[in-house]
Amino acid sequence: MTDLDTDLLADFAGRLADIARHLARAHFRQTTAYERKADESPVTIADKAIEAAMRDAIVQRFPGHAILGEEAGMTGADTRLWVLDPIDGTKSFITGMPLFGALVAFAEEGVPRVGVIEMPALAERWTGARGNTFLNGVPARVSGCAGLADARVYTSSPDFFRPEDWARYDALSRKGAMRRFGGDCYQYGLLASGHCDLVVETSLQPYDFMALVPVVEGAGGVMTDWDGYPLGLSSDGKVVAAASAALHAEALRVLNA
Repeated sequence: MTDLDTDLLADFAGRLADIARHLARAHFRQTTAYERKADESPVTIADKAIEAAMRDAIVQRFPGHAILGEEAGMTGADTRLWVLDPIDGTKSFITGMPLFGALVAFAEEGVPRVGVIEMPALAERWTGARGNTFLNGVPARVSGCAGLADARVYTSSPDFFRPEDWARYDALSRKGAMRRFGGDCYQYGLLASGHCDLVVETSLQPYDFMALVPVVEGAGGVMTDWDGYPLGLSSDGKVVAAASAALHAEALRVLNA
């Protein structure tokens, strides 16, 4: 992929984020009704409308590309893939909490190349591409925190962990300087901008994490699964995002002790 190609794809990902922002704001604190999906997670008409609009835009601009979305699944079989989460944090959205986002990723051969974290209610957007990350057009950088004892540690919720995984996370996070809960994709934007240092989660799907990788890594961070392997479509949903290679290595040692 050439630099120009990546720039064009990042620009288009931004246009998809514009669609998500517009529709999410139209529904936010207006739409409270929801349905339960097969996995018991909630879905609203806003989730469905945003993904449908983004899919339509992709089909018009890149008709040969495959699309993976949380609501409509996989369409197409091309190695060029758009990965969409129309509302990341639907429970926040339903309950009026502004810390929900929309995630857009572009991947080639399963490797995420472009990622966008769009926060509609906050008018904040992180874009990661070509080894750089920007928050609303301004370069974003991780804190560089190198040790767990100094780290501000985040995860979304204990509810997402199996008991054995929670025990591992609990042991890890209690070694940090502080630990906080909540935020879904917003945690990773905070990490990319240096406001927290370590995010550890489980039970994520590709549409939950593919967009996060270019954002975190473009800001100078490290993001893998709990075994240290790169994240991709076949990952098991356990992720570690850290503000430095040293902190990442220490986190993996404690998780796997």
